[in-house]
Amino acid sequence: MREPHPGSDLFGLLAEFDRPERLVEAVKRARKAGFTVIEAYSPYPVEELTEALGFKENIVPWLTLAGGIFGAALAYGLQLYTNYAYPIEIGGRPLYAWQSFMLITFELMVLFAVLSAIFGMLLLNRLPRLHHPLFDIEAFQLARSDKFFLVIMSNDERFHPKRTRTFLDKLNPVRVDAVEHTEQPE
Repeated sequence: MREPHPGSDLFGLLAEFDRPERLVEAVKRARKAGFTVIEAYSPYPVEELTEALGFKENIVPWLTLAGGIFGAALAYGLQLYTNYAYPIEIGGRPLYAWQSFMLITFELMVLFAVLSAIFGMLLLNRLPRLHHPLFDIEAFQLARSDKFFLVIMSNDERFHPKRTRTFLDKLNPVRVDAVEHTEQPE
């Protein structure tokens, strides 16, 4: 991604649609026109929207797997080390009894997998984000109830304020708003 136009405080252009079908069609047309840095907002999941946006599988499942493997290896290794470093000879019990290691190994595998998934998702989504420039657009609050929005970001290679607004106007949205970069509130 490139930086916004020099001297520009423009975050992007926001187009509002009244039906999910129109949003999906707008996303498809924007992608076909060559826009790549776009986001869509909907009050409920729209099945076709994921495909239209070109959303690819993310890395969170791999982070979860890595966290689980790390947790299991840590638990198993710690128990193995403890048994050999501090041997306790009771009733002929062997130093290495893998069956008794499985409970803690499983527990730590699950713990590290879940923590990796949660923190990986938060980091990849750049959360928590307490302020977003779209929050300053009053109409954007309708994304929680009954409106659908398409944002073309100013750091898109094809973005030009006037040409992009003309393109969005051709999609017949309810309205098009310019979204400015704003400072985060203290």
